[in-house]
Amino acid sequence: MRRTLERRISKWRAVSGPAKEVFFPQEHAPGIRALSDFTDMQALGITISGVPFPHRLYHFVFAFSRWEYAQVVEGGESFEALSSGLQNALWQAGGCPREHRTDSLSAAFKNLKEQEDFTTRYEALLDHYGMTGTRNNRGLGHENGSVESSHRYLKEAVDQALMLRGHRDFEDRAAYEALLREVVMRRNRRHAAAFRLEREQLTDLPPRRTTDFAEEEARVTRCSTFTVRGILYSAPSRLIGHRLKVRVYGDRLDCYLSGAMVFSTPRGSHAAHSTRRAIDYRHFIEGLKRKPQAFKGLAFRDDLFPREAYRRTWERLDARLSQRDACKTMVGLLELAAMDGIEAVLAVRLEAMLGDGDLPDLEALREEFSPRQADHPVIHVQMPATSCYDALLGQGGAA
Repeated sequence: MRRTLERRISKWRAVSGPAKEVFFPQEHAPGIRALSDFTDMQALGITISGVPFPHRLYHFVFAFSRWEYAQVVEGGESFEALSSGLQNALWQAGGCPREHRTDSLSAAFKNLKEQEDFTTRYEALLDHYGMTGTRNNRGLGHENGSVESSHRYLKEAVDQALMLRGHRDFEDRAAYEALLREVVMRRNRRHAAAFRLEREQLTDLPPRRTTDFAEEEARVTRCSTFTVRGILYSAPSRLIGHRLKVRVYGDRLDCYLSGAMVFSTPRGSHAAHSTRRAIDYRHFIEGLKRKPQAFKGLAFRDDLFPREAYRRTWERLDARLSQRDACKTMVGLLELAAMDGIEAVLAVRLEAMLGDGDLPDLEALREEFSPRQADHPVIHVQMPATSCYDALLGQGGAA
């Protein structure tokens, strides 16, 4: 009965029903249109040092040649991420298209306004590169189809590369970005002939890039932290009490004091499961060496661990040792990890100790990993007698 009714309704709609939406295939000319969008990569299950790496990609595609560029973005679809990704793509391509098309990106458009909804910064960015900004109608992602379909193919290519690699864990973000670049370059080689035609029609780049950051101000508290856009960051303790000028980029914060950059730190994330903290344990080593007992109850203690092995080591120390010894040992391990090139190697050693059920011997690890004093040869310099100089001068006069 139900199928009969559905069949008759379908027939009635075909004969007497309302008109349906028509999709119009488009032909693209070289050098005219480029498209930008963001795509979430969570489904690929990528991890950094064993920790899930929630992120998305900024994805740029030329409509004619299908040449593309991708950039890792931690956090949301911010203007800084859009500006940085777009400018990197244009400079890598070597020219600008006439039109730049997006969907209703919150970074570029104010979705509550129907008219004149380009933000001031986005308009300035387009003007700098001589491009016209367009977008698809709200809720109609297929109108941005050139980049939407490329999302799927790019994700499949990255997934295939990860399967060939044998695992999805990376030592750091740079290693993951290297794999992503290789995947994109391999895909672009397929479109090399079409891109050569596209490149000839692109307009010239401006003499320089425009700003791809926003400026904020923040005061460093006595806890050696400061807050920017709802995220807690750490700072070197020497900056406590100072007000910093902070340049917020898509991937980092550059902090300035009196016009000079004093340090840079990776940008934190507003992701759903994020702690909304971006803490660098190196900023607290000296303070914790003076007050090691403060480690156990520290409000952002878990954010100090650079890798999962350190967190598990702390749990083992806390369970087996007194608070005094556990804190002192953990602070010593973090101090050792802060040495250049030691953090990853020490994490591997700690994993092995955890697997064997042992506790880390701090003194033995220091002996193993601390830099050794180089043996300098003892050089004895013998001063010649002054009579030698008299003889030399005498020979010169005779000559």
